[in-house]
Amino acid sequence: MLTTLLPTQHSTPDQAHPLRPPSTSSTPRTEEGKARRLKQAKEEAQMEVEQYRREREQEFQSKQQAAMGSQGNLSAEVEQATRRQVQGMQSSQQRNRERVLAQLLGMVCDVRPQVHPNYRIAV
Repeated sequence: MLTTLLPTQHSTPDQAHPLRPPSTSSTPRTEEGKARRLKQAKEEAQMEVEQYRREREQEFQSKQQAAMGSQGNLSAEVEQATRRQVQGMQSSQQRNRERVLAQLLGMVCDVRPQVHPNYRIAV
């Protein structure tokens, strides 16, 4: 037969209150076991978090490598084209250096005095 206690009635230590879980007498041995289980659960949770973090990092690295791989090829191609252009400019400069210097010195040193076409003689 099941008896229910009203809130005004007090239960004896043998009877459990319907709203409270039955009290268990905790001994040091059970507390040590609880602490050990909690510590083990915490370690397992940390290991799971670390494993998840490693998986996500590896996923990120692979996606980044895939994205940067195509850009890396483009970057290498652009760099190679730039080097070719610079080498072409340097060789052109070496070939035309003497001719340009002679032309420049000729213009500077060969003075031909003449009147500017826009100059009007005031009368």
